[in-house]
Amino acid sequence: MVSSTEPTVRDASTVGGWFKSSFSGGDQGECLEAARGHGVRVPVRDSKRPTGPALVFPAAGWAAFVAAVRGGDLTG
Repeated sequence: MVSSTEPTVRDASTVGGWFKSSFSGGDQGECLEAARGHGVRVPVRDSKRPTGPALVFPAAGWAAFVAAVRGGDLTG
């Protein structure tokens, strides 16, 4: 379950609705997954560690991050 205040979920396998990011590394195992259906919070995990921790972001912050990635605004 995703708490409305905690910044992490200790065991990400307890959260449902995971999907793989289209910007992830594909078959190299470098995949980011986010979970749908948790209201104003968005859990995010490393697909290599499905029972590991997940970070939980406010939905508005996650949406801004995704928009920045899609728009090419994040350069390294």
